[in-house]
Amino acid sequence: MAFGIANHFTLCEITALPSWWAVIPFLTLLLCIALGPVLFHKIWEKRYPVISIVLAIPVTIYYSVILQNFNGIYHSLLEYTSFIVFLGSLFVATGGIHIGVQTKATPVFNVFFLLFGAIIANIIGTTGASMLLIRPFLRINKGRVKPYHVVFFIFIVSNVGGALTPVGDPPLFIGYLRGVPFFWIIGHVWYIWLFALVLLLAIFYVYDRGNRHTPEEEFIGKFRITFKGRRNLLFLLLILGAVFLDPKILPWIPDIHPFPLGIRELVMLGVIFASYILANKEAHHHNEFHFGPIKEVAILFFGIFITMVPALQLISVWAARYGAHLTQSSFYWGSGVLSSFLDNAPTYLSFLSAAMGKYGMDVNSGIEVLQFINSTPHYVTAISVASVFFGAMTYIGNGPNFMVKSISEHSGIKMPSFFSYIAIFALPVLLPVFVLVWLLFFL
Repeated sequence: MAFGIANHFTLCEITALPSWWAVIPFLTLLLCIALGPVLFHKIWEKRYPVISIVLAIPVTIYYSVILQNFNGIYHSLLEYTSFIVFLGSLFVATGGIHIGVQTKATPVFNVFFLLFGAIIANIIGTTGASMLLIRPFLRINKGRVKPYHVVFFIFIVSNVGGALTPVGDPPLFIGYLRGVPFFWIIGHVWYIWLFALVLLLAIFYVYDRGNRHTPEEEFIGKFRITFKGRRNLLFLLLILGAVFLDPKILPWIPDIHPFPLGIRELVMLGVIFASYILANKEAHHHNEFHFGPIKEVAILFFGIFITMVPALQLISVWAARYGAHLTQSSFYWGSGVLSSFLDNAPTYLSFLSAAMGKYGMDVNSGIEVLQFINSTPHYVTAISVASVFFGAMTYIGNGPNFMVKSISEHSGIKMPSFFSYIAIFALPVLLPVFVLVWLLFFL
């Protein structure tokens, strides 16, 4: 979910342990996100910013006044800032890129489109691939697009696709920063990635074959791709390059602490301004670009990042305490299930720390991380795969999920509610795939 790489911290380092009831605001916010659009739609649309902020207040007061430890909230705010600046820069930059694909929408074409999205997710990240491709995917299927199109896009492009490289998803980048070699992950998970991807694409094909709805305008002619907004491609590349502007990766990058933003975030903020001002206005028009989706995500995830601090801290402590008793299956299901609802970056780090703790190794030592992954690669593989894959189980499991949902809804597609997404798609479709992955590779 998060992107706050430079400011990432190990939650178990916080000494003051919160009470169990401190997670109530987080659970309440989840219920509001799930039930608000269904039970009190008009109130939710008007008041969700107030609800998000109000629920964050007691957690902030609890940590600052009662626990006398503002450190956890402060770090979460830094994580949130990095996350939303990264997401916002991609949203604005890709909003000025219009990809027009003139072709007949067929199940086979859609399968190859999603496959392409899954591949480039490892090059420009799941967030970048999602922001770049969701609009053309919806346009290609105009007149026959259904909620399942968007759901499988979230499954494949926004999550599972990005499991091969550290650029693909934040938890893998955290592993890279801790000492996991850049190409180690692809060498150990490519066959798991391919298995899950082929299975999901096959299931999507069955869904799409059953969609007999005729497009509004039946395509007649040759296959053609048009492209507007080439200069924004440069901004997109600049964002991706800025990901590595971290003192932990490039020692010559200045650390401007205690300023809350790093060089990376400042570059991305510059990209937001420049890519919007200099964007191709025709591309903006064709994309029906506006700031509604990013506004919704920014407000809701502010509440999520603050209220989930107690939950992440309790989970981190639990993983450290019982890590010696956890098995490969425990690491797979533990990191996976928690990544469905919580920030998958600290979840990944908590379980990696617990796994290394079984052998008396320290996750903060790059040499020991390298020794650990070479001697016991199955633990790291299980944690890596689960942290990335399971982000697709809910709308809030990974940052691009909610953004794709919001863009689709603003395009007029009636998306399933939070619980409907889980009940209709995640549990009956996605979970069996993850069970098969577990049985074949991690049992």
